[in-house]
Amino acid sequence: MTEGLVSKVLVLDGSQVHQDLIKQFCDAHALVPLKVRKNRLMSVLRSNIDLGAIMFAEDYGGSPEESAEIAVRIHTVRPELPIILRRTSEASLDGVSESLRRVCCAAYTAADMAILGKVMDEYIFSLVYPNALVRGISEITESVLSSQFKQLTPRWETPYIVRDRVIFGEVFSLIPLESAWCRGYMMLQTEEQPILDTLNAYAVSNGGASFRTVNNLLGEVTNLIWGAFKNRYVGDQLSASVNQIQVPLIVNHKHKYISFGTENPQLCFLYTLTDENSGNTVRLYQRFIFNLSWSPEDFREIVHDSSELVDSGELELF
Repeated sequence: MTEGLVSKVLVLDGSQVHQDLIKQFCDAHALVPLKVRKNRLMSVLRSNIDLGAIMFAEDYGGSPEESAEIAVRIHTVRPELPIILRRTSEASLDGVSESLRRVCCAAYTAADMAILGKVMDEYIFSLVYPNALVRGISEITESVLSSQFKQLTPRWETPYIVRDRVIFGEVFSLIPLESAWCRGYMMLQTEEQPILDTLNAYAVSNGGASFRTVNNLLGEVTNLIWGAFKNRYVGDQLSASVNQIQVPLIVNHKHKYISFGTENPQLCFLYTLTDENSGNTVRLYQRFIFNLSWSPEDFREIVHDSSELVDSGELELF
């Protein structure tokens, strides 16, 4: 597990005793537990894009039949999210109904929470992200956002791991990332209207901003982050493989869904840009999806020699 990373899990468990136990477990395993009322469950699942897994109690529905029906509905809405079943008897899926067994990935009991830790490592924290990479991405992105949104104050949450595939907002950008140690994509997602409001409030765009203005701005932000990422972590090195594989990207606009052809969890950053005068905010989600190649053991941070920068004219001696 990478130091400093967390993952949000939805806890569907009506037992107060077990809720307390799960809370303790989550605190010790870099997990952020979330609860939701039953009558709001499906609407939350259709809109929440931050989740890593679902912890589901065997008796959550009140009866085995109702619990199985709820689990199947969850899986239908969000098939990419692993459902981990808490049982009262044994830490296996033996003995549960066929429909419940089909949608749950694993089971555990309160008597042996170590099993739950192994499941989380397998389904959420399966990829190791170098601390220097995680820290550097935040630094690069914060610098770019500050330069492009000078009137707003950027803030960011603790980076986290997600498995869901729901798209946030109306506009997103994708740019490939390729090096000897990774191949995949960086994706930025945001809402159009808050950016339009900001641009118009500060007269950034003459004649009024439009959706094309937002597109251009997001494209510029994406390019600047990519350029800094490449300069810091990729350099001019080529990918280790000449015959590179590709997988199709699937986008379903109706369901705001995107798939990168892999079950790997994704590295996610959430940045909030706040107008301190009006209180208006812009949210921007940044995801890194290493769906084609991931070799963190080969990761290196490029340290540029200051003498080279002086020789190139980028730096001048004082």
